[in-house]
Amino acid sequence: MLSILIPTYNYNIEALVTELHAQATACDIDFEILCYDDGSTNLDLIASNKSINLLKNTSYKVLNSNIGRSAIRNLLAKDANYDLLLFLDSDVIPVKNDFISKYLSALNSSVQLVYGGLNYQEKIPDENQMLRWVFGKKREALSTEKRNKSIYLRLLSCNFLIQKNVFKRIKFNEEISLDSPEDILFSYTLKENNIIVSHIDNPVYHFGLENSSIFLKKSLKALLASHDLVRNNLINLEYIRIIKVFYKFKKIKLNYLLAYLFTVFKDYFRANLLSKNPSLFIFDLYKLSYLCYKSKKD
Repeated sequence: MLSILIPTYNYNIEALVTELHAQATACDIDFEILCYDDGSTNLDLIASNKSINLLKNTSYKVLNSNIGRSAIRNLLAKDANYDLLLFLDSDVIPVKNDFISKYLSALNSSVQLVYGGLNYQEKIPDENQMLRWVFGKKREALSTEKRNKSIYLRLLSCNFLIQKNVFKRIKFNEEISLDSPEDILFSYTLKENNIIVSHIDNPVYHFGLENSSIFLKKSLKALLASHDLVRNNLINLEYIRIIKVFYKFKKIKLNYLLAYLFTVFKDYFRANLLSKNPSLFIFDLYKLSYLCYKSKKD
């Protein structure tokens, strides 16, 4: 029936697994929960997570080395015993107690993948996590109505149900760099293969807020990696809005102006983005001008 698949790295998943196990048991279905640890270094967390092996139909396995986000998801799917695969990130937890049953009722013969959505708690985080929180609430925690306006691009890999035979055809790309936005490439692959996707209101809370400076650094790396995906013909440039805008600016030579803007205002941009009131407009401008700066010799 259902395989619940959770990749994790240096994160305590006891509460998540306990909740999922209780819900799946209440549904009276055949299920398993597979948790693969991608080479965690925190021995105390590993010891705590091992307690979930005491739950029936649940397995926590620690890999010898870190194989990456795409590879570990593919490995989980390969080892799964059932026809339905529910992928969840380790730093989430269901918002409602009918999370499992709602997913099971949403999947039918005309739907191949179901995405439940993502929420962030209303409590304002520490100042050094504000950028990630603001970005998440404005760009990721979208209503079903908003997600349905861009069915593929608004899909995140932190919370989705897919038929196993469909996943075997698609999978996550293990050849891309670790900085690459695997969610974008995965959703683009779904689109190109005409996989039928349904968006429903069945969210999880996302708890793993990164430090703003770390999130900013990762965002810039992901941006350059996205550009590489386009240049390597893995994604159409029209699919990613910021890449699309970059090429429009480049066509009319405005990319040089943006590159200059980056050199002059980068410190101001960073100061805003690392503050307690980060602007997503400045975040977008910072990324676009950065891409223009890094690509001006192309």
